[in-house]
Amino acid sequence: MSAITLTHVQTHHANVEVLQGGSGPELVFLHGAGGVTADDPFLQKLAERYRVYAPILPGYGTSEECESLRDMLDFTLHTWDVVEGLGLMKGSDRPILVGHSMGGMIAAEMAAIAPHDVERLGLICPAGLWLDAHPMPDIFATLPFEFPPLLFHDVEAGTALMTAGVDFADHTFLQNFLVQNARQLGMAGKILFPIPDRGLSSRLYRIKAKTVLVWGDSDRLIPPPYAQAFKKGIAGAQLVSIPEAGHMVILEKTDAVIGALDRLK
Repeated sequence: MSAITLTHVQTHHANVEVLQGGSGPELVFLHGAGGVTADDPFLQKLAERYRVYAPILPGYGTSEECESLRDMLDFTLHTWDVVEGLGLMKGSDRPILVGHSMGGMIAAEMAAIAPHDVERLGLICPAGLWLDAHPMPDIFATLPFEFPPLLFHDVEAGTALMTAGVDFADHTFLQNFLVQNARQLGMAGKILFPIPDRGLSSRLYRIKAKTVLVWGDSDRLIPPPYAQAFKKGIAGAQLVSIPEAGHMVILEKTDAVIGALDRLK
């Protein structure tokens, strides 16, 4: 297991927690609405091949909420501030930028707003678009037991993953769990609620980076038609469709996802 350590970067808006570790090409990973931890299996696997930096959004982990982050532009510029604070924009080399779900939405916005600063972009079933013919489920109105069928191809295995270490008989644990979940969804809701359409579709043309899109064929949260929409919007984007995988393709088919991202090396 690769050693992932926690560091901090002070930006204009907040003191930001950043998970980092591994060796190899520098890669910035932006997490989804469920957050990320140091023992995340996908992060661990990435760190076997890359020098990984995974900023944690305010409101996630033990970080404080940040009221000054109000809209998509704020989130985008904040994340650029973190990348620069990590010293990753010095010299001619640029880190690979990868995001999953909500993090993919932020990564795409970063690449659109600063097209000459992102050379390699990995988007793993990103949010950010809206197709009337394929409406996405409202995660803010979704009950806990309804998430595994939305997120996983193998619902039984996904349920086991989501409930691992959760002791519903421990009232203190459950209270802390619910408070943390509310904090995270409160932050995510600023850009995902009621729908994750913040005009990204009209900005995708600005992305100049070599782009790899990764999608689980069984994604029921952001279904595969969105993959085609992203591919159409980003010139030259490659789409890697992964069978027998849902929205949490990073957990169900970790090696296949990393293999797809290796195209960006």
